[in-house]
Formats: sequence, structure tokens, C-alpha cells
Amino acid sequence: MKKIFLDANILVSVINREYPVFPFAARVISLADNNKFKVYTSATCLAIAFYFAEKKRGSIEAKKLMELLVQKLWIADCGEAEVKAAATNKKVLDFEDGIEYYAAFNAGCGYIVTEDVADFHFADIQVMKAEDFLRKVVV
Repeated sequence: MKKIFLDANILVSVINREYPVFPFAARVISLADNNKFKVYTSATCLAIAFYFAEKKRGSIEAKKLMELLVQKLWIADCGEAEVKAAATNKKVLDFEDGIEYYAAFNAGCGYIVTEDVADFHFADIQVMKAEDFLRKVVV
């Protein structure tokens, strides 16, 4: 089983139907229904996605979308260990991405799917855009 981690920008692209990423990101999220994949995100990514969904759709609709996501996705731990690892890693330039990386790493994910690949330059696991992930891994 392949474990993948979805960064906040993937969730936001789907929730707000942001093109051109939307069709690829939606297909990656749909892998949560495939028993060959275990699809993770974090509480931080969900909070970021909620923020942007609320701006576009309002609180009630944003909350409904979060309910759908949390039914489908696994939530990687994002606690003290992940925060401290991100804070002490000198290669981590974007603190939030560092936290997400360590949440994915500690959950045993082999992939991070994000549209900001360069922000994870320090990663020891594969980091790919949604379209690339679908072409190279899912095929």
C-alpha cells in the first residue's frame, strides 16, 4: 500500500475548484477510495483549507467540505515532535512546510503531493505535483 500526504494547496485546489490544478488534485484525493493507497493530510493542512474555503464559500459550506474530507483522509500526527523537528532543521526555510514534511515522514508516507515542490527541497521522501504523481506513480 502506498502512503501519500496531501499538502494544503492540493486540498484548497479541490475545495475551491482552482484550475488548472483542480482535475489532477481531485483525482489524487479520490485515491482515498482505492485500497492500494492510504491518503493522509494533517490538521494544519485542513485548517488552511478551511480558511480558504470559508473565504470563498462561507462558514457553513466550508464546514461541510471539511466533514467530507475527514471522512476520506487519514490525519497524520502534527504535534510536538513534528514541530520541534521542523524548527531545528536548518534546511527548512518554510516552517509550515517543515511541519507538514515531518507529519508525512513520521506517518510513513512515501510521497508528498503539493504544487510547491521547491518548498520541500530538504525532503528525503518523494515530492511531486499532482499531475506528475498521477503520471508517474498511479499510471
